Amino acid sequence: MGCLPCFGSGGKGEAKKGRAGARKDVPPDRRGTLAGSDKSKPQGGLDSKKDAVIPREGNNQHIAAHTFTFRELAAATKNFRQDCLLGEGGFGRVYKGRLDNSQVVAVKQLDRNGLQGNREFLVEVLMLSLLHHDNLVNLIGYCADGDQRLLVYEYMPLGSLEDHLHDIPPEKEPLDWNTRMKIAAGAAKGLEYLHDKASPPVIYRDFKSSNILLGEGFHPKLSDFGLAKLGPVGDKTHVSTRVMGTYGYCAPEYAMTGQLTVKSDVYSFGVVFLELITGRKAIDNTKPHGEQNLVAWARPLFKDRRKFPKMADPSLQGRFPMRGLYQALAVAAMCLQEQAATRPFIGDVVTALSYLASQAYDPNAPTQHNRSNASTPRARDRGSGNSDQRRINSPNHHSPDVRRREATTTSKYEAEVSRNSSGGGSGRRSALDDGDATGSQVGSPAHAGRRREASRTSDRQRAIAEAKTWGENSRERKWPNARGSFDSTNE
Repeated sequence: MGCLPCFGSGGKGEAKKGRAGARKDVPPDRRGTLAGSDKSKPQGGLDSKKDAVIPREGNNQHIAAHTFTFRELAAATKNFRQDCLLGEGGFGRVYKGRLDNSQVVAVKQLDRNGLQGNREFLVEVLMLSLLHHDNLVNLIGYCADGDQRLLVYEYMPLGSLEDHLHDIPPEKEPLDWNTRMKIAAGAAKGLEYLHDKASPPVIYRDFKSSNILLGEGFHPKLSDFGLAKLGPVGDKTHVSTRVMGTYGYCAPEYAMTGQLTVKSDVYSFGVVFLELITGRKAIDNTKPHGEQNLVAWARPLFKDRRKFPKMADPSLQGRFPMRGLYQALAVAAMCLQEQAATRPFIGDVVTALSYLASQAYDPNAPTQHNRSNASTPRARDRGSGNSDQRRINSPNHHSPDVRRREATTTSKYEAEVSRNSSGGGSGRRSALDDGDATGSQVGSPAHAGRRREASRTSDRQRAIAEAKTWGENSRERKWPNARGSFDSTNE
């Protein structure tokens, strides 16, 4: 076999042995899909540049994409037998195959009359030969014998994200919350590599759930780079191109003007992340009018935090952290801003989602989401009055660790309260202090009322101090490199 020499990579020098996922229209024993074998057909071909893409971290070593003969791939797929078929899309068919070295692969045979032409074929070969990352699918090789065009990928055994989110059979277990956050964080890292590590940056342009393939342990990889395009360089803010992609995932400014930026991918990521959170499809014509477009349905709900719990995927059956849900929806809402300039960069999204993915949720542990507003300041205010009693009743109340934490927290509360009161409180607060100083009759109704009022005021101040302290510590320890875009999620 020959090879196509290419330059530079920030990733691995050789393609891994692997697998590619499956379609729902194929029997379960042959599930698995290849990069791009989705049911959602792109709206056209590619208007691509022919410039070479060289990762910034490249070391100019050669990376080989093997060339296969048509005869070799026919033998690997048992002459493209029907029982080897994994799926079919607008580009052609995908088959499961086994090479002479026993490596299991997915072979995409392009339909000569399909949506993906020679230019898209070349773009995909070049992109995946030059770009290597743990969250991008590996291209093993290609075939260009005569008018045959075939691509050979690693085989992803768990299929696509779409297979695990939508129209799943009753006997199949839905994705749990931790797995969803892990998939979202991994997919975001793949986009971050394309936007921030490749030079010039690469705009994926077709980010959707069917293009996220899942390997062992639900490790996500982006696939199908036929629509990828080189991003703007120098003083340019965007690249102008024909509008292509999949309906429901395209950013509004790109759909209206054809002006493409990396923020267009961030919008598409927000749609997929919302799919992960809600379990809904980006476009679902079976839903009532007004709910068929996922983003249009979600936008009004983003404005009312009390409705956030109702947005969670019903198949989760309430097994998710309420604070994690609020923070995830805040990230999705920022990615889905109508104005591209107000969306975060994908690096900020990776920082936020890496934090969320690191907060493993234990469904068997006592949960906070039984109180739907548990993480709101008002709810914390209501609960703070019972916090001392809960600590006293705790079996570990007298342990050294608990005492140290309480001492630290108390000192922070006192410092915050002193800051709030040093500038002069309200007249009512001063009157209370003066009344206490003169020694009102203990046990009188007036004294009891003042004591209750002082207690409520103190509780509110402690709640405010706790929220501020939590946000400061979270930013310092968990998100040291965050740009401040996600402060609203630190509740």
